[in-house]
Amino acid sequence: MSSGFAGFPPEMVQFFRGLKRNNRRDWFQPRKHLYEQHVKEPMLELVTALNGELRKFAPQCVTEPKKAVFRIYRDTRFSADKTPYKTHVAASFFRREGGGFYFSVSLDQVEVAGGIYRPSPETMYLVRTHIAENYKELRQILANKKSRKLVGDLQGDELTRAPKGFDPRHPALDLIKKKDWILDVSLDPPLATTPKLYGEILDRFRAIAPFIEYLNRPLAGRKPPREPMEAHF
Repeated sequence: MSSGFAGFPPEMVQFFRGLKRNNRRDWFQPRKHLYEQHVKEPMLELVTALNGELRKFAPQCVTEPKKAVFRIYRDTRFSADKTPYKTHVAASFFRREGGGFYFSVSLDQVEVAGGIYRPSPETMYLVRTHIAENYKELRQILANKKSRKLVGDLQGDELTRAPKGFDPRHPALDLIKKKDWILDVSLDPPLATTPKLYGEILDRFRAIAPFIEYLNRPLAGRKPPREPMEAHF
């Protein structure tokens, strides 16, 4: 499986190593051009290549590269950690009114994920109702051997008891109690600088696609969220 994407350059690793040790504006600003050249530009290239394949199996999640790639600047307003920059690069491919795909690259891991994270109360109710009425289909999707091998089991925070309005004896209560519905896997970081990165991400996006389609089905026609959220996973 080839896209022409050769992987991130070794300079990407060097840049993030330096940033991790020197997460300050006075270090970053003179090196911003290195971020643009060795991190952001390859990331845009990778996202463009992935979009080309998403058009074939998840066209609703195709996202303009400049909108898909998250900014390196951290929002520190409500965080105890005041370091100004992220030490990873990430992108999301999200249907405007539902869940979608995500991946990130850092010194520690390549993360690939998909699903719905921290939905609004309205979205959560619609998804839970959909699961309650169609839980056997979701069980079948999650039991797929190839998918489990590539992305593991369902993850996400959950309630300790049945949510209001749902039967506490429902056979799919374990699925209904979820507050997030996520498939998420971590891959070895050296993969990022090889041509194999594209194929490894794409294989997992394909495996996650039926799960995303299922979660988004009850959300068709919903208004888009006010703003995208990074690190849904």
